[in-house]
Amino acid sequence: MDQYPASPPWKLSLPYVLVATVVPFLFGYHLGVVNEPLETISIDLGFQGNTLQEGLVVSTCLAGAFVGSLISGWIADEVGRRRAFQLCALPMLIGGATCATAKNLTGMLLGRILVGIGLGVGPPVVSLYVIEISPAHVRGTYGSFIQIATCLGLMGALLVGIPVRSISGWWRICFWISTIPAALLALSMVFCVESPNWLYKQGRHSEAETALERLLGIPHAKAAMVELSKTDRGDEGDTIKFVELLFGRHSRVVFIGSTLFALQQLSGINAVFYFSSTVFRRAGVSSNLANVSVGIANLIGSIIALALMDKLGRKALLLWSFFGMAVSTVFQVLAASSVSNTIGLYMSVGGMMMFVLMFAVGAGPVPGLLLPEIFPTRIRAKAMAFSMSVHWVLNFLVGLLFLRLLDAMGPQLLYSMFGTFCMLAVVFVKRNVLETKGKSLQEIEIALLSQE
Repeated sequence: MDQYPASPPWKLSLPYVLVATVVPFLFGYHLGVVNEPLETISIDLGFQGNTLQEGLVVSTCLAGAFVGSLISGWIADEVGRRRAFQLCALPMLIGGATCATAKNLTGMLLGRILVGIGLGVGPPVVSLYVIEISPAHVRGTYGSFIQIATCLGLMGALLVGIPVRSISGWWRICFWISTIPAALLALSMVFCVESPNWLYKQGRHSEAETALERLLGIPHAKAAMVELSKTDRGDEGDTIKFVELLFGRHSRVVFIGSTLFALQQLSGINAVFYFSSTVFRRAGVSSNLANVSVGIANLIGSIIALALMDKLGRKALLLWSFFGMAVSTVFQVLAASSVSNTIGLYMSVGGMMMFVLMFAVGAGPVPGLLLPEIFPTRIRAKAMAFSMSVHWVLNFLVGLLFLRLLDAMGPQLLYSMFGTFCMLAVVFVKRNVLETKGKSLQEIEIALLSQE
């Protein structure tokens, strides 16, 4: 949706964006909900001390998310974005209730897999929906809401989990609470507008124009319809296959998108989140305070991204973010080789906080916003699903191998490796990423096609 002589009012689309951000809130909540209660869950369900089974409670959610991400593109294209939201809310609702009522490990794992499927389907659909309903001049700002909602979900899970050691069975309440936003999401989507891009792609032009009137106002809807008509509708009956994503005419943008998500994970962000409690404990700081500190750094970075996304642009934020993360890994390497324990500790904690802050400024929020912007309408949903599946595979592998690599390589070599990936990301972004700030989705698509 392009900027016209007077930009479309942002207030019309804001309520729908806020409803959509319930998904990243739940994403953050479910990723954090088992961290604090895991020990009491293991006691209550009879697998205390079994690290493999404790790990399964966490990792089955990731496995479900991988499956969900693979089918998310098909769901979003077949039934539309609104119904895709409702379909992702359903397994999170049932899965949350299953975890809350679990009597044994099997019940807990079943619930976590269901939740994971919902978490896999949801994020690609949120990115699609927010990009497709937002006016161009605030699209970056609205995209930043996704990262902020994820931070708030993580912090919400932490706060809700505080009484878990003092109140018996409180972990069940933690899971029950997650069903409330899932139910609200499913109900709220009944009243939300469908993506005009999806409606147009289906040949439902009058409905697409009505949707644009609700999102942009009547004066801007006609011009937005003209913009939609400039791009290829794609054959509505033509099914996009994954082979076409990898080797077809749009393979370059799919390569850029999936590589961005790969570099995001190979930067070591999830490993840093995982290891933060250990670093803070060495400094004599409680795990709760450590988690809050990392959460606040994440939130501050996300707010900075919100303020700068539509001013500096996506490419600049990515470049500075990955560069800042690389610099922070230098602090981590120096801390590991420091003779003075006090100086090393300060450098380690400072480097970690800087790493999280710089991640949240660009490498965290930008890929989820940029990818649906650069993917053409015809392949957008399935290309987003493919890129997210790459994200989930590497997320799982980094989490699985981090502690083993730390033992085998030591912190100096491991953080040097993460820093190298961050600098590779800087070079990759500089050479391959197109700036999309302030451009309509149709302008971006035409610009990319002209390069191919």
